[in-house]
Amino acid sequence: MKITVDSSWVKIFRIYAHPRVLGMLSLGFSAGLPLLLILGTLSFWLREAGIDRTTIGHLSWIGLAYSFKWLWAPLVDRMPLPVLTRLMGRRRAWLLLSQIVIASALVGMACTDPVINLSHMVFFALAVAFASATQDIALDAYRIEAVALELQGAMAATYQAGYRVAMILASAGVLWIAAAVDSSAATYDYLPWRFAYFVMAGCMSVGIITTLIIREPDVPVNTLQSENEQYAQRIVATWQIFPWLATFLVWLYGALISPFRDFIVRHGKQALLILALIALYRISDVVMGVMSNPFYVDMGYTKEEVAAVSKVYGVLMTILGAAIGGLLIARIGIMKTLFIGAVLSAATNLLFVWLAGRGHDVSGLVFTISADNLSAGIASSAFIAYLSGLTNKAYSATQYALFSSIMLLLPKFVAGFSGQFVDAFGYESFFIATALLGIPVLILIKLAGSASFESSHSTINSDNKSDSM
Repeated sequence: MKITVDSSWVKIFRIYAHPRVLGMLSLGFSAGLPLLLILGTLSFWLREAGIDRTTIGHLSWIGLAYSFKWLWAPLVDRMPLPVLTRLMGRRRAWLLLSQIVIASALVGMACTDPVINLSHMVFFALAVAFASATQDIALDAYRIEAVALELQGAMAATYQAGYRVAMILASAGVLWIAAAVDSSAATYDYLPWRFAYFVMAGCMSVGIITTLIIREPDVPVNTLQSENEQYAQRIVATWQIFPWLATFLVWLYGALISPFRDFIVRHGKQALLILALIALYRISDVVMGVMSNPFYVDMGYTKEEVAAVSKVYGVLMTILGAAIGGLLIARIGIMKTLFIGAVLSAATNLLFVWLAGRGHDVSGLVFTISADNLSAGIASSAFIAYLSGLTNKAYSATQYALFSSIMLLLPKFVAGFSGQFVDAFGYESFFIATALLGIPVLILIKLAGSASFESSHSTINSDNKSDSM
């Protein structure tokens, strides 16, 4: 019997062989490494060091730096860096600078014992957060500009694969490294954590080397961008002001006002619905994630157990989820995949309720983390592709920074009270509440509708194609 292969599926799988799609693996790794080192993994460290849960919850607000990156995104979008921009291009220059700062600040965290000087730890964590947010701005712009819209799903999938591998390394890897050199597992010891964070600082070399190798996207001047700046020049000319001030106002209009004006003009009344969906899509996962590591500690799981489960099962399921997400986007579209990801993300939070009732159960931990990471991979790939489709390449850095900032602002703020909620009501009630937070997301996705998204964005970014890395 002759076996036939669906040619459409073969074509879909081939998109992962695109050079720039493959290149997003290591760039995604560079983007994913810092996040948990200042959030989840740091909360494990702080809890083991005896820091109370309320303080840990409040310190999660460090992550709000990602929510305000739209404030300096116009600078990353438009302002050249001395020497670096001339040598590397505007995207690669900002990428390299931010990666070097992240590595340096991680060294600072490694050299700080939170028991002795928690304020210094917060300072270095904030430096990591701001530099990491800046890296995200430049990297998101690079990803959007590097390929055409039809490859954005694959770019999102490989980006997520690298991102999640880095997150596993920054969580399970750090715990495994710290446990391997910890001679006093029964009591808190600062030295294993110092060694582990030094290793993480060294791992940022993956991003640095990749940034030095890749080519800058070749994006021509966008017609809409030129028209906006000409419009600003006409307004300034009527004011009869100094030439240098006129030049500055024209730049300010193009950098700050035009990106937001463009989004509102293109989407009209639907813009508010889109922003609401962006603001709530990740709330279930983000709020739950802050208390996941303290939950493992309080349930009696060791660093070795959490590291082993996350490293083996977590990484496999995350990569699988990201790949499935990319394939689903190519096959059934972004909005349907977005809905599936939202359902799975909320539903898997209920598995933590089940796990809490079982006590110290490693097999239950394996199942829960595997399902949670699979759903996260699918949801993240769909959401990244969705945000990329909303973005106009004329203002890619600023608009995507705005979207991703909105995505994290409300979830991070709510997550800051997660420790107090657990103290008052317990872990089971907390996990149920985070699952219920996903219900409004499903309603918003249905209201947004796949037809409106596909039709309004099919023409955006149809040009500016680049095929080589």
